[in-house]
Amino acid sequence: MNISDHINAQRAYFNSQITKPISFRKAALIQLKKAIEKYEPDIEKALWDDLKKSKFESYITETGFVLTELNRTLKKLKNWSSPKRVKTPLFLFGSKSHIQYEPYGISLILSPWNYPFQLLFAPLIGAVAAGNCVILKPSPASPHTTAVSKKIIKEAFDPRHVILIEADNRETDLLLQQRYDYIFYTGGVEYGKRVMEAASKHLTPVTLELGGKSPCIIDKDANIDIAARRIVWGKFLNCGQTCVAPDYIFVHQDIKNDLILKLKDEIIRQYGKDPQKSPDYPRIIHSGRFYNLMLLLKQGKIEAGGKYDEKDLYIAPTVISGITPENRIMNEEIFGPILPVMTFNERETVIDYINSQEKPLALYYFGKNKKNIREILEKTSSGGVCINDVVTHLANPDLPFGGVGHSGIGRYHGIDSFYTFSHTKSVLSTTTHINPGIKFAPYAGKLSILKRFMK
Repeated sequence: MNISDHINAQRAYFNSQITKPISFRKAALIQLKKAIEKYEPDIEKALWDDLKKSKFESYITETGFVLTELNRTLKKLKNWSSPKRVKTPLFLFGSKSHIQYEPYGISLILSPWNYPFQLLFAPLIGAVAAGNCVILKPSPASPHTTAVSKKIIKEAFDPRHVILIEADNRETDLLLQQRYDYIFYTGGVEYGKRVMEAASKHLTPVTLELGGKSPCIIDKDANIDIAARRIVWGKFLNCGQTCVAPDYIFVHQDIKNDLILKLKDEIIRQYGKDPQKSPDYPRIIHSGRFYNLMLLLKQGKIEAGGKYDEKDLYIAPTVISGITPENRIMNEEIFGPILPVMTFNERETVIDYINSQEKPLALYYFGKNKKNIREILEKTSSGGVCINDVVTHLANPDLPFGGVGHSGIGRYHGIDSFYTFSHTKSVLSTTTHINPGIKFAPYAGKLSILKRFMK
């Protein structure tokens, strides 16, 4: 069966109205949950084979994340999907208004390799909860996770409802030529532009979860011990291959040396003196990414790390100083375990620099002064913000996750996943027992009355 046949089969299935009842959606999500729990050991092994992720990291960032999202959706779905009454103005006397949520139809979800389980299944939960049929296309760079994901999808869903299709880059381009009712893409900016271009030919709505260079600002009054510990965890999680990882540091000149010492100590504390031997430190996904990162290691002064092993796709957690905005490392998303450090004396300099760049997916600020925190929040734009922490805003299901500008379009997680895959339909119902004549022609003598009603 080719892709057109799959789409036609799903469209016929969707048009049969079978996916719309809440009971059907919840039953499908329960089946998905059972399949994930059944294959949990296989998921752990696949993530180890693809990225050398530890069981703990695999659970907290992948399997556990998805199961938490599933449980919350099952608990809240009835409430989320219920029609919502809204006020009706007086000049529409005799009418009642409500909002009704309906599925778009056929959704295409394109997921990346860095969190190959979470970023495939988290949007799927929202799409199924909203009543859509779904075509999943994971990255070919994480084949082991794709294989177990395919087993889960086959076991949990009728292929007319949800199907996983494996495709390389050329085949993905062909996939995008088809017409869908919604496209959800997670990945790089450049391919995101191609997704949007393809969607525009059919006026298909899209969510683009992209990335960018997420800054981390360490102000003079920051708790350096806490900042170093949290930054090392968030930066080197998944070997730095995280879209919201701190991409670079701006630290106040007065505390730069202290921060670098604390970062060195924290790398040892969390990964040992030889991180290559640590069971908790993942690897680069493939040789192409490895060689690109190696070019970035040649800039600035290496303060910590810098070691690598080509055969093992290993690059040590690395901190680099002596970097300026002109360096190549500051002109592309790093997406690896290399952390450049720049200094500042005035916050305004940092704000001006951030505002001169594309808007980041995340921004992190460490400091105690509430006025300074407010200034950062008000004067910069980013997809999300953490104050005195990094990455963890993703863990709150009541916070929508998404980018702005070049870092993305749209948002999801929790109720926002349901909203993303739902069309919000406005409904106005008017009684036939009365029929006020003010809105009908002829209009002579009615304008003054209408103005009083519409004030």
